[in-house]
Amino acid sequence: MLNKRITITGGKGFLGSHLVRQMQQLGYRHLTIADLPDYNLVSSVDVRRLYEDLRPAIVIHLAAKVGGIGFNQENPASLFYENAVMGIQLLHEGYCHGIEKFVALGTICAYPKFTPVPFKEDDIWNGYPEETNAPYGLAKKMMLVQSQAYRRQYGFNSIFLLPVNLYGPGDNFDPKSSHVIPALIKKCVDAMRNGEDEIIVWGTGKATREFFYVEDAADAIIRAMESYNKSEPVNIGAGFEISIRDLVDLIVELTGFQGKVVWDEEKPDGQPRRMLDTTRAREEFGFSAKTGFREGLQKTIEWYRQTGR
Repeated sequence: MLNKRITITGGKGFLGSHLVRQMQQLGYRHLTIADLPDYNLVSSVDVRRLYEDLRPAIVIHLAAKVGGIGFNQENPASLFYENAVMGIQLLHEGYCHGIEKFVALGTICAYPKFTPVPFKEDDIWNGYPEETNAPYGLAKKMMLVQSQAYRRQYGFNSIFLLPVNLYGPGDNFDPKSSHVIPALIKKCVDAMRNGEDEIIVWGTGKATREFFYVEDAADAIIRAMESYNKSEPVNIGAGFEISIRDLVDLIVELTGFQGKVVWDEEKPDGQPRRMLDTTRAREEFGFSAKTGFREGLQKTIEWYRQTGR
């Protein structure tokens, strides 16, 4: 595997940069990145050019248009279209160009709104996703349909991984599109820097989430790429849940913010609960998350304090 030509879409992004670094440390010698501005993966011309230029044996598709609840509410059409088109074109052209393996990254947003906790892979078709992120979740889930169809008809080796919410150093801290952990860290740290005595948090705090440290996610992807070759989707995550209210309390503690937390309960909570059953990942390719949640949060807070972005 170390000598295979491997292309990572979105390799300049949050997860991609960690994945590339880990693979380089493991001795992978022929890694290439397909990302903007060199390749617009929504363009069929650019996708074909990617395969002709880079000639990968394996493609790991991480690239996505993604954001938090507010971003999802404002951009449902572009989230659906761009994510669906990227996945459909990349997987199809991978088959047409005879690549050995396609590793597709889905999203926990693909699960039904009221999935029993912990989420099992067999539950993924048992209902409609939570409304605010359904266009994104369904667009990504189409790669699962395509992956299974191409394996059945063409014998094409494509796998589908379902990561839970990621966090860690290098995360997106832009308040217009960030997810909950970087958004909360930024609110607390910036309030302390600016001498502000309160922060505003969306929702009621009752919803629960599972969070997956980015370096653990990279490890899971590498293990699956190396040894998993089946059609069934696989959850990758840390296997725990925490309420948003408890998450806020923990980030307030770890950042040292002394002010007041104001809950804007008119804003949506999103999906009521999220936690994955990660048994299949452990059984199929020996993956278990290693990073404790407090440790991961402390590393993320420290990174934001040092970089300010």
